[in-house]
Amino acid sequence: MKNRCIRVALFLMIFVTSAATSAQQNSLQSGTDDSTITYSADYFQQFSPVSVSDMLDRIPGIELVLNDNQGGFDFGAVRGLGGSSQILIDGKRMAGKANEAQSQLDQIAASEVAYIEIIRASSSDLDVQNTGQVVNIVLKQANSRSNLSFQAGLQSYQDHTVEPLGLLALTGSRGRLNYLVSASAVSGYDYQESFELSLHRDLGFNEIVELDFTREQTIYTLTSNFTYDLNARDRIAFNALYGKNDPPSSLLRKITDFNAIPPATSFEREIIPSTSTNWELGGGYEHNFGSNAKYKFLFIVNDKKAETTRERYQFDDLGEEEHKNLFLNNSSRYRENIIRTSYTWNVAAGQGLELGFEAARTIQDTDLKLGLPVSGQASPQFGDLVPVPLPNAVSTVEEIRYEGFAVHNWKINARMSLESSLVAEFSEIEQTGDISNKRDFNFIKPRFDFRFDVSNALQLRATVEKVVSQLSFADFAAATNERDEDQDTVAGNPQLEQEESWRYTLRLDYRLPDDGGVLNSRLFYYEIENVNARIDVSQQADRLESSNGNVGTGSVLGLNLNAVFALVLSACRRRY
Repeated sequence: MKNRCIRVALFLMIFVTSAATSAQQNSLQSGTDDSTITYSADYFQQFSPVSVSDMLDRIPGIELVLNDNQGGFDFGAVRGLGGSSQILIDGKRMAGKANEAQSQLDQIAASEVAYIEIIRASSSDLDVQNTGQVVNIVLKQANSRSNLSFQAGLQSYQDHTVEPLGLLALTGSRGRLNYLVSASAVSGYDYQESFELSLHRDLGFNEIVELDFTREQTIYTLTSNFTYDLNARDRIAFNALYGKNDPPSSLLRKITDFNAIPPATSFEREIIPSTSTNWELGGGYEHNFGSNAKYKFLFIVNDKKAETTRERYQFDDLGEEEHKNLFLNNSSRYRENIIRTSYTWNVAAGQGLELGFEAARTIQDTDLKLGLPVSGQASPQFGDLVPVPLPNAVSTVEEIRYEGFAVHNWKINARMSLESSLVAEFSEIEQTGDISNKRDFNFIKPRFDFRFDVSNALQLRATVEKVVSQLSFADFAAATNERDEDQDTVAGNPQLEQEESWRYTLRLDYRLPDDGGVLNSRLFYYEIENVNARIDVSQQADRLESSNGNVGTGSVLGLNLNAVFALVLSACRRRY
């Protein structure tokens, strides 16, 4: 069956190739012999864009470009900084992780943009590895320019609540200095109503749960990005981010129990105060030598703190006396310190080599408190309920990681290129607190990316790579379960290991003539080891517990066929 699926997929891809090769070229090509597609600022004037986000929304198939590396599946976050980035500004990646280029698109005014490129080639001249397709936003060059933009609006929700939102951004340049400073306030308000009916095996009614949930949330963000050209060869960059997000929630639950005669009704009310703050500092330095050689250095320091308290009260009817039956407090802190440095030079005609090193330190602190109305000494730190000990409730997980990498780009000819990379990773993960555990991990991660430009509009790409996913260190310790109302906490797993996968991808990307849209097909096969999924970690037969764990090996075979067509409507005017 698997071989039949592969044959069908290959037939479909070959069919798309032969049909596309006979079509004419994209009218928006930059005129070069590569597959880079350029949209000038004039192209977007008809749409009256306000920000770069508005401009990107008008590019046919942009969602396929920005999701080009996902393959339809998410196997975990990217480890560290890495050498890739989806969006560049003036050909450079931003020295940030949470504060990276894609998060800044709403802050850059459309009037600042000279043109936008979609780069489908891989090259040592790029500031990053092109693991899919890269969007390069090129700003206008001027000795002095500035642009102040302001956006304000209102958001209406299904319960008729209206919340304001606003954005203030200042962008521009002054001599060798380019800057972007912004402040935003966005509502994260949420209101939900739900109705759940559970049945016995004989289809008799068990209970009905009616739920009203409200979350009051406003996300405040301050960001700044500065780049300064020290001279013609040296450039420094600095950016900073501060975010505050306090999402207090409340809910009212009505429970009708049909096991009682007559059916009994009870209520539960929960108040869930919550706080969350995060900040990030990043910087970079680049020096260009002669003969297209360059040295790069990046660093990032970030910190995120969050605390949520859940207190539940039970009562028989509205207005009657309430009895607290749950206190649950979960606090966490996540920190990263990362440095990355590399040197790139041309080793031969059409061949470039990058050698580099990355080091990272990641720390996750968690603390979980549970209070219940059971026999014992009540404590004000547990909501005046009795503290209940939890295994693995207090934990600090620290990872020290080093990796060396080499990236070789070979321009085989005007239409073919091959990018080969090798990463050697060495890490140590140590957990302290209620549980002590230390483990060492070593990974070798090769990657080969072959690209063939059948024409300026059509590209064939084949990729083979080894991928190691980033663990969520919060899974190492006990935590709250916000998705299951019948399970207050979930156990941690200090033995969790990284998910590893070999990924084989064959892809065709074709842009229709006259910017009419995009046809994209992707055949992929993944072989996965240490698959992360929920496992049973119950210590007692009458108390079921689950946690994230490694369940063995698996494989994924898939075919994605995407088609995006641009619809252009002409406006007609009538004179009277």
